[in-house]
Amino acid sequence: MIVAIVLLAVAALPLGGLFLFRLYENQLVRETESELIVQTTMLATIFAQQVERSGAFGQGGLRPVAPGKKAEREDRFHPIEPRLDLTADDILGRRPDAMETSEVVDPKLQRIGTDVYAIAQKAQEVTLAGFRIVDPNGVVIAGGEEAGRSLANVEEVAMALRGDFRSVLRVRVSNDPPPPLYSMSRGTSVRVFVAMPVLVAGRVAGVIYASRTPNNIFRSLYNERLKLTLAGACILAVILVIGFLFSRAISRPIQTLIRETHKLSHRGMSLDDAPQHYGTREIASLSASFHEMARRLSERSSYIANFAAHVSHELKSPVTAIQGAAELLLDDATTASPSMEPAQRRRFLENMIGDTKRLIALLQRLRDLAQVENLQTIGPTPLDEVAMEVNAAFPELDIRWNTGPRRSLPLSRENGVMLFSHLADNAMRHGSTELRIDLERRGDLVTLTVADNGLGISKANRDRIFDPFFTTRRDFGGTGMGLHIVRSLLRSHKGSISLLPSSKGATFAITIPVA
Repeated sequence: MIVAIVLLAVAALPLGGLFLFRLYENQLVRETESELIVQTTMLATIFAQQVERSGAFGQGGLRPVAPGKKAEREDRFHPIEPRLDLTADDILGRRPDAMETSEVVDPKLQRIGTDVYAIAQKAQEVTLAGFRIVDPNGVVIAGGEEAGRSLANVEEVAMALRGDFRSVLRVRVSNDPPPPLYSMSRGTSVRVFVAMPVLVAGRVAGVIYASRTPNNIFRSLYNERLKLTLAGACILAVILVIGFLFSRAISRPIQTLIRETHKLSHRGMSLDDAPQHYGTREIASLSASFHEMARRLSERSSYIANFAAHVSHELKSPVTAIQGAAELLLDDATTASPSMEPAQRRRFLENMIGDTKRLIALLQRLRDLAQVENLQTIGPTPLDEVAMEVNAAFPELDIRWNTGPRRSLPLSRENGVMLFSHLADNAMRHGSTELRIDLERRGDLVTLTVADNGLGISKANRDRIFDPFFTTRRDFGGTGMGLHIVRSLLRSHKGSISLLPSSKGATFAITIPVA
């Protein structure tokens, strides 16, 4: 999903750049329109003041505004906002030529128009805008070669003669072709035209008609080249920083994990190979999980190898004994005169049965261990149910449950029975007649103390009692798997078991976290 978002963002960058390009170009057009509005407004104000001071016209000499339009505005401020839009407005054709006319221009109005045009020419030297001064009939009073001809046929001028301001975009006509780079800009092929009516006493006294080509976007960007260069350098620096952070925080740690995965699959990996730099918190967590997995796999592999060696040794002894006894019985039975006494034959058979029982017990313990290694941690279970089943399984053992009313274990019933059954069996094999079980809840931990009155455990054997197949009661049917199964069961529940010092018998401390 992240890759898809990044790719879509990269694909959208050209469209975004084009949108910003058009937006800036459109802003240049509106900036030109705004400047022409200001200039024509000033010229129209000067024109209107001179007309009022001259007194050259009565109401009959001016053109009335269009029907339905208020001649006088009630509000003091009535701003004209630039509205042209390159993307939405139609671009009209080139401006129509001025037409011949028989209208006669009033001499006094001619003089006023000439004076206003002289001011416009001074402004033209700075703003590069073109101006035409038009009388109420649409005749050009002043303005280059078109003086004395009519512009009443031009759409925007016709609207201004009715008292409305009008601005349009028209195709730009130029004798010189634009530079090749400018052809990318739509703004270089248009020209902005505005027609500002001159209102005197609520009537149209004339029109200030102006036009100008918008500033080219590339020229404007060139004028801002220092700022653009600085902005580009900042963007490049940000990109390099992001790339460095991405490489150091994500790419390099992932590549390190990939190499370690290959190393683990081919020749194994030690814990010293863990990298010092993990990148982001998520990748650090992934790396820690990976090394924890590698450590557990290494421990598991060693455990399986050692366990397989122990199992093969434990199974080999009774199988070899059974095989030897069976061969002796077979040899004696196949001879012409059997020499084996009935008592000797009985002893061999009893040994075979004993070894067979040991094999059965050993296989049962292995099955219990496999079940513990793959059990589901389901709980809690009322302790009364577990106590009832354990008491029934060991009637010759006096089990005292000092656990209080309505206590529960954070284990399933089957796992609870397995836990206490192995502890009870281990106690009985070491001469115990009593077993005391104390339970206490401490926050999120259940603490159990299991004590018996048996022979106890010697100091030499205290560190080995949880090892698989270690037993001092092998001759009495011990398999050495009971306590190992108990520890494995507790580990699967994130619990623990330890041997406590005791003056008599053996005492175990068990802790199980409450899920």
